[in-house]
Amino acid sequence: MDSINNVVFGDEESQLSCGTNKVQPCSSTPKNRSTIDDEGKKPNFLSFSERLGVPDFFSLDVWRASIGELLGTAVFVFMLDTIVISTLESDTKMPNLILSVLAAIIITILLLAVVPVSGGHLNPVISFSAALVGIISMSRAIIYIVAQCLGAVLGALALKAVVSSTIEGTFSLGGCTVTVIAPGPNGPVAVGLETAQALWLEIFCTFVFLFASIWMAYDHRQAKALGHVTVLSIVGVVLGLLVFISTTVTAKKGYAGAGINPARCFGPAIVRGGHLWDGHWIFWVGPTIGCVAFYVYTKIIPTKHFNAEYEYKHDFVGVVKALFGSNV
Repeated sequence: MDSINNVVFGDEESQLSCGTNKVQPCSSTPKNRSTIDDEGKKPNFLSFSERLGVPDFFSLDVWRASIGELLGTAVFVFMLDTIVISTLESDTKMPNLILSVLAAIIITILLLAVVPVSGGHLNPVISFSAALVGIISMSRAIIYIVAQCLGAVLGALALKAVVSSTIEGTFSLGGCTVTVIAPGPNGPVAVGLETAQALWLEIFCTFVFLFASIWMAYDHRQAKALGHVTVLSIVGVVLGLLVFISTTVTAKKGYAGAGINPARCFGPAIVRGGHLWDGHWIFWVGPTIGCVAFYVYTKIIPTKHFNAEYEYKHDFVGVVKALFGSNV
């Protein structure tokens, strides 16, 4: 799908047709707000509410697009957690390798299905980082993240409805875990990964995910050159590799690997509860720090790269400036 400047996870104005209810490409070029317009008049600087995207809360198109995020995330959680359970239950010698390959395929397919509807986020990491960069508004990001979390709960509920209670208890609905309680010589003990290690893995994997794949979607030149099918395939492959690396390097019983998607961890935690809440904050705080680190990176690269000379209107720095009434 072509979008503004061919950004795959494009500007919210490019996902929907310039105020209509039909999904179609809408071509425009972001302009530097500090320059004089075509008529030689001084530009109209965006207010804080415009920078924040408050009108998105009242846009029917945005809420309709969020349905794609909700259903896409529900299908993603159901399918991925099913794969987690089936691969771990099998007798294969390297279940994490099979899991990683299948995860890459599923992620790519679902992104291709949802991109024309909402931009194809299916992950609070993508929505939040896109909002920081300014490709979508923070208001839209909030709507999407809420939809993703609700979708994850629906996906976990659907999985719970089709698996036995034994499998549900043994594999925790395929949810994200840092530690689990296991029998020990002197009674039950917690086994898994140290909190600091798990947090650093989330930060590192999130940054690598954004740097090595989502970056191509945000960069209009690479997105145009490669095409959105190739870009989304790379996104799926990178996520699969990170799942494999995080589960292989640690090799700790009780640690389910890097989440890199807080919504996917949130769904099973709500439905299953129990130990899935132990260290659950790591799967939110880690990706958040990773997103902020990636945003800082985009601000220090050469200004001619990544469309930096234009400044997206929802860029976080622009939002802060508008908050304090600065037009600089």
